[in-house]
Amino acid sequence: MNSDRSPSPQRSARILSFRRRQPAPQPPNLSGVAPGLSQYERDDNPDDYRHRMIVNLAAFLFVLLLVCAGYWLADTMARMRKDQDCVLSGRRGCSPVSIEIPRNRW
Repeated sequence: MNSDRSPSPQRSARILSFRRRQPAPQPPNLSGVAPGLSQYERDDNPDDYRHRMIVNLAAFLFVLLLVCAGYWLADTMARMRKDQDCVLSGRRGCSPVSIEIPRNRW
């Protein structure tokens, strides 16, 4: 058998015909603005920068509080894990606060 035989031209080339689609019809926009957006239009009232700055400060303080709480929580969990590893390994005096027991209780 001859393996150098080239495939027949009918099998090697395939032509696909692409048809252009017709664009979907768009409804006419007579007002120049999308319907329902008139409620979001700005009125002629000036911006209240003082109120905006107070809200930004409150948001910043809230985010700062969340970051501090997350740091405290992660630190507490790490300290507890370290103490637990110390106790489970059988060592004594793992607690950072040592409790002194008097020798003469009587």
